[in-house]
Amino acid sequence: MTIKVVRPGLLVTVQDLGRHGYQKYGVVAGGAMDTGASRAANLLVGNEESEAVLEITLTGTELFMEKDTLLAICGARMSVTAGGETLPLWRPVLVRAGMNVKFGACQSGCRSYLAVAGGFDVPEVMGSKSTYLRGAIGGYFGRALKSGDVLAAKAPSLLSERMEHALRRGCTGSVAVPLWHASHFAIADNLADPIIRAMTGTHYELFTETSRASLFSQSFQISAQSDRMGYRLEGTEKLTLAKPLELLSEAVANGTVQVPAGGEPIVLLADRQTTGGYLRIAQVATVDIPVFAQLKPGDRFRFERITQQEAEQLYLDSERDMRMLKAAITLKFNAANERVTR
Repeated sequence: MTIKVVRPGLLVTVQDLGRHGYQKYGVVAGGAMDTGASRAANLLVGNEESEAVLEITLTGTELFMEKDTLLAICGARMSVTAGGETLPLWRPVLVRAGMNVKFGACQSGCRSYLAVAGGFDVPEVMGSKSTYLRGAIGGYFGRALKSGDVLAAKAPSLLSERMEHALRRGCTGSVAVPLWHASHFAIADNLADPIIRAMTGTHYELFTETSRASLFSQSFQISAQSDRMGYRLEGTEKLTLAKPLELLSEAVANGTVQVPAGGEPIVLLADRQTTGGYLRIAQVATVDIPVFAQLKPGDRFRFERITQQEAEQLYLDSERDMRMLKAAITLKFNAANERVTR
């Protein structure tokens, strides 16, 4: 099965869950910005959670399905159509051969993830298929997709075949979908007034009392100077140190909140560098890091202070939900019958 890129839109790259184990050599981890949406999309087509998906930014992407394709689209709330029919998000969809899947207006959020049964067949670089654009490695020749590119998919799993068979039964239209969905993972549906939970960082106490209070009280706006490497934040009050201090570079992580000399925080994200010399005022809870994937320049949010224990419990709860989704899909498509709509 192959998919041809008719129009790439703003930015489309191949991503998985990242390139881990090489940061000590200066190689960034990368991977999907919204890991929850990426993992869910894979599960919804019978893949392992770590399979490669397409990360589609905002709008304008159009893909041609050469053969019948079992796919799932999760993440941003976008208008997606195939053969004139609207494709629902957060559920498996069987799209007939010859259809163009078009991504239209983005109503909420910023990034969508498209998974296909079997996963995309691109070479692994250092154990990952993720595209790192600055390093020109991974994914589809180390770059964003262009018009005319053709992506192949690997052979589907037995579970994927069962899912496709269940959807195909009785389908006479161009698209078939089940009645159920997994939209409770949809971060983009709750961005009206986002709150991002974070713990105090290693250097939190080195900032002035006013700055420490301001971090968790003021509203921040995502700056135009933001990308997959990190989001620069603009607030009404700059964050300042109690007294001047310089640090040696130290390891940083996904969700680390750094404060450069100008006092405007930077939240490090998927394509972050491996070390940094700015002070670390906070660390975003793992479960809320994907929220940044769905925020775009101009969007606003607030930080909420939590403890490490609370962050760990939130993470355990989210992993339990993902395991439950995987178990439910496996059980459902092992059943004899599956109701479908067209």
